[in-house]
Amino acid sequence: MCLTSNRDNVLELLDSKRKKLTKMNNALEAMVMDLKEETMTMTMALNTKIEELEGELVLCQAAVGKRVSSITLNCKDRM
Repeated sequence: MCLTSNRDNVLELLDSKRKKLTKMNNALEAMVMDLKEETMTMTMALNTKIEELEGELVLCQAAVGKRVSSITLNCKDRM
């Protein structure tokens, strides 16, 4: 009788711990999914901003290139 009672207590304890761990696991999985979604959203936003900045860089390089060319021409004209 004592062994059966001990076994039942151990099984009850194990079941309780399993349920608690399952809840914790489910909560962690939900957090991971939220973080993945947040990361994807942030990555897309950053990629968009990078593309915008690359476009601005091309325009700036073109503007600076024209100024350098015109300065070079002005210097040659003065010689």
